[in-house]
Amino acid sequence: MMLSRPFIEYCLWGWDNLPRIVLMYYANFLSSPEGYFHTVICNAKEFRNTTVNHDLHFISWDNPPKQHPHFLTVNDYQRMVDSNTPFARKFSKNEPVLDKIDSELLGRNTNGFIPGGWFNNKGNPNVTLPQHVRANTTELKPGPGAERLKRLINSLLSSDDFIAKQCS
Repeated sequence: MMLSRPFIEYCLWGWDNLPRIVLMYYANFLSSPEGYFHTVICNAKEFRNTTVNHDLHFISWDNPPKQHPHFLTVNDYQRMVDSNTPFARKFSKNEPVLDKIDSELLGRNTNGFIPGGWFNNKGNPNVTLPQHVRANTTELKPGPGAERLKRLINSLLSSDDFIAKQCS
């Protein structure tokens, strides 16, 4: 999730005590971080309509949803990519789809680094030597993933039912 600075300040300062009340309520829940901020933002009048109802994750649930999502596998790969979401969960340890994501989406070699503006992937991709690091470490070169994220954000913001999906 992405949270604005004013909202985080509200959670920290809690001038109407709501964030502390909700925190005490969620203290005894399993996976409480997954609901805390959502509950506060949807119950604070000044932030209620600042939401986009999407958590930017690809998650495969039963229908109707149970308590835990399915473990994602190679069979879910294309649906993950097509969803345009930048994050996914839940994966088993050493799941082969993670290697597929590394190589096909991130361009990462086995045990290597993800290439980008800060790292020149020529030579040995598994080491960071001074000649491989570029001077401008803040350089950002958007790749295909950035285009997919742009499509997702545009679809969320331009959706006909955008207002209806906000907190009510």
